[in-house]
Amino acid sequence: MKKFTSFIIFLLVSLSFPTLAAIEVFDFDTPAQEAQFQELSHTLRCPKCQNNSISDSNAELAKDLREKTYLMTKQGKSKQEIIDYMVARYGNFVTYNPPLTPSTAILWLAPLSIVLFGFAFIFLRTRRRAKMEKENPEQWDEQHEQRLQQLLSEQNTTSESVTETIGKDDKKGNNV
Repeated sequence: MKKFTSFIIFLLVSLSFPTLAAIEVFDFDTPAQEAQFQELSHTLRCPKCQNNSISDSNAELAKDLREKTYLMTKQGKSKQEIIDYMVARYGNFVTYNPPLTPSTAILWLAPLSIVLFGFAFIFLRTRRRAKMEKENPEQWDEQHEQRLQQLLSEQNTTSESVTETIGKDDKKGNNV
């Protein structure tokens, strides 16, 4: 019985280890520093996780970035100074809204140029089609009417001869 009790205690203790996971607690001198740290930790992107902020990521690099952000905030650095430091070290990717530079111009201008190209294509195609219809309007004239009547009479003649042939075969007793 003593072994069973020891086993249960060991099992409960080993299952409680995840609750002892380290939670980062940062102590600030002023509420303004805390607010700045919270804002920066949600607006800076983890370079390793790519689409998580440094506050959402559990990567070691994100932990280092949080620590560096905390230290710089405690030193009294401004938000822009901290962002500039991170950009200088990790590139524009560390921010969710990279600035417009020659290297990021395609990211900013490609969607706009695709939309403008599409509208221009549709506009020019519509104008060309309207111009062609004005220059070469197909009018219904007497010649078209005669051709239509000729085709209809040929169709009626063909269908009447087929019907007559089927009728004759039925009278003779041939099954078609």
